[in-house]
Amino acid sequence: MVGVGGSGKQSLSRLAAFILGYDVFRISVNRSTNDLKEDIRTMYTKAGVTGIQLLFVLTDSQITDEKFLVFINDMLSSGWVPDLFPKEEFDGLLGKIRTEAKSANYGDSPDQLFDFFVDKCKRNLHLGLCFSPVGDAFRVRARRFPGIINCTQIDWFHEWPKDALIGVAGRFLKEVELPSDEIKDAIALNMAECHLSIAAANTDFLARERRYNYTTPTSFLELIKFYKSLFKKKVDKIVDKIVRLETGLSTMKSTTEQVEGLKQQLEIKMVDVKKQEEETNVLIEIVGKESLIAEEEQRLANIEQDKTTALANEAKKIKDEADVKLQEAIPAMEAAKQAVDCLNKTTVQELKSLPKPPKE
Repeated sequence: MVGVGGSGKQSLSRLAAFILGYDVFRISVNRSTNDLKEDIRTMYTKAGVTGIQLLFVLTDSQITDEKFLVFINDMLSSGWVPDLFPKEEFDGLLGKIRTEAKSANYGDSPDQLFDFFVDKCKRNLHLGLCFSPVGDAFRVRARRFPGIINCTQIDWFHEWPKDALIGVAGRFLKEVELPSDEIKDAIALNMAECHLSIAAANTDFLARERRYNYTTPTSFLELIKFYKSLFKKKVDKIVDKIVRLETGLSTMKSTTEQVEGLKQQLEIKMVDVKKQEEETNVLIEIVGKESLIAEEEQRLANIEQDKTTALANEAKKIKDEADVKLQEAIPAMEAAKQAVDCLNKTTVQELKSLPKPPKE
């Protein structure tokens, strides 16, 4: 299978193996020559002894050493790789198929058993070579290893036609939710036209720059994948905006309802406030009248207070004068008190008995 990278060579190989019920055998990229030889021994054992149908898929990127193609060329040319098995191991393999060879009318000699083993491997072991024509490697390998060309059936992978591109795009776009099938068909057609326009641009690029540029089905599939991922991002972004808008509208609606409820409560409160205001005005009027009466009574009380203050001042003045006179009388009183301290009953009787007491 010859075609540029991404044209579907390996996919077609796996599809063919699935249809025919073959097991697919592949090697890793970093295999050495000895590792490849060991893998070939494993495949020959499965195909020649066990009888398992195998498809060995090999790509040019897995050929890390040109010696790999020596084995491949021998397998394609003669169906056998010289010195593949050690003699003891190979004799054991032939011993396992001796009964089957006899039933197939083969002789019991080593050569006839070997022929039966190789014929069985040819029937059960198949090779699928996936090569790219880009560069000189394919031409050089074809000249050095003619079995690659002479002993294979070559399938050339060309560019996908417009109908195929539209069909593939439509198949993948079925997973995308769009308003109508007409829009899906239009998008699929646009993708196909974009891919084909790049092919035309590659031809113009080759004519101008003398350099090759390839567009493969893989790039077309990447275009579809990128469109789907970008479409999903845009849809998610719009859905997020819708959710935010709905949340905002819900919040606004809830706020509006709360405001309406507050307005109703405010109207009820305003009625109560107006009633209380009227009662307060009546109370203020009563308090104003009583304040006038209290002010008049305060004025009269101030007058009485002035009179009381004058009387208190006059009484204080009299008291002060009496205190002065009292201070003057206190010494005489003290002297009189001291003078009478010596009096007793005897002296009083003596004084009483005097007809004419002296002046002292």
